[in-house]
Order: sequence, then structure tokens, then C-alpha cells
Amino acid sequence: MKDLVTPDPWAPLRPHTAARVALGRSGASLPTREVLRFDAAHALARDAVHLPLDTEALCEQLSAAGWPVHRVHSAAPDRSTYLLRPDLGRRLDEASSAQLAAFDDPAPDLTFVVGDGLSSLAASRHAKPLLDAVRSLAPATWRLGPVVVAEQARVALGDPVGERLKAQLVAVLIGERPGLSSPDSLGIYLTWNPRTGRTDAERNCISNVRPEGLSYADAARRLVWLCGEALRLRLTGVGLKDMSDVAALPPETGGSRHSPG
Repeated sequence: MKDLVTPDPWAPLRPHTAARVALGRSGASLPTREVLRFDAAHALARDAVHLPLDTEALCEQLSAAGWPVHRVHSAAPDRSTYLLRPDLGRRLDEASSAQLAAFDDPAPDLTFVVGDGLSSLAASRHAKPLLDAVRSLAPATWRLGPVVVAEQARVALGDPVGERLKAQLVAVLIGERPGLSSPDSLGIYLTWNPRTGRTDAERNCISNVRPEGLSYADAARRLVWLCGEALRLRLTGVGLKDMSDVAALPPETGGSRHSPG
């Protein structure tokens, strides 16, 4: 019996990417199996948005790894409100604000916020291994603050958290909006001198942290580099360009320079 699916000439590329390429066709339509795969991926993306973060399990993992942990909640009381009112996800609720205001440890150079964002899967799967990788690369002279695990969090929730902890830098590790091939992508947002009212132009972003995207080791290396430059220049955002992949030029040796003849 003749195969009803016409193969695509780009089919050899499929093992190398999760993107929907070379799907083939059946008549003028997609093959049934590809329609079903799309529907399944769409369902996973929707579930990632609504799945609650298991904050208790995450806090236990982080504590077992030696991280001091605080648990907070945004001003959005539930998921429905969070999705309809982004502004509430950028603010701490009163109890969390009071809890962090009572923090009396020395002001950290860098503190972390782990938020559910739009994918709790990303936070639960990738936050701990990424934090461990950052800790292994961070200079011993840096004072690392606690990890603040936040529910119903938006990126800007890191601003009041960092402000109350008096941190020089806050790095928000948060679930990104899920795609059809990446329901668990983690983003990192770094802000110098965090305080309420900071804008996105004052942050640096490292995106798509997960084994299928940017590895933990590479993400940690970039973050540590950005933190070092932010502490040196006292800024983040559009004024701080990520040059972590640029190899340092060797020092000049003696002798005169000659233009080519």
C-alpha cells in the first residue's frame, strides 16, 4: 500500500532540533501524527502555566544543599488573579514584606529570587542545579544572600525583595512563557541596586536555561561574569553588555608596531 504521507526533503535535520521542521504532508494537510504531536505540546505548554510550584519540596532541596531559604508570596493571592493582574505579581504581600524587612544579616553582594513565573516546571527542575553551578564559580569574596522562593511571581518582584535585603544585586530565576517545544525554560534577570520602580531597561537577561537550551554551566558562567562587571561598574541593563564570550586579548609584548608594507 502506498504511503499517504509525502516526506519532506529537510527530514535529516529533525534529529538536530526540537523545532517543527520537515513535518511532511498528507495531501494538502499535515500528517495526523504531527497534528497530534502539536496538540500534545500545546497541552504541555498550557499545563506549565497553571501547574502550582511545589515550594515546600523546592525549599527542602535548596536547604539540603546548604542554601539559606526564605519563602514569600506576591500580592496576587491565586493563579487566576496572577494571570489577570500582572501588577500584583510584582509586589510582595504584607506578610512577606514584613518578613524580609526583619532580615538582619549583613547586606549581600548578590541574592537570588526563584519564582514560578509562567512555568513552575522551570523553577522546580532547573533552579537548584543552576544555583549550585553559580556558587561553584562565584569568587570567595562575594557575600551570597539567601534564596527567596516566591509564589505567583513576576520578574519585578525581585526589586522589593532585594531592596528589603539591602542587596547590591538581585538575580531572579523565573519560569519563562512556555513554547511549544520548551515548556520548562528558565530565565535569569539581574538588577543592580534593586528597588521598587526599576524598569526592564535596567536589567540583564539570560534566557532559555535548561539542558536542551543553555546549559547550567554556561548560564552560571555568564551570570557570574555579569555580576562581576555590575559590581565594578555599579549598573546593569542597557549600559552593561554581555561580553562573557569574548576572549581576553593577550598583553602586548615589547617592540614596535609596523603597518603592512
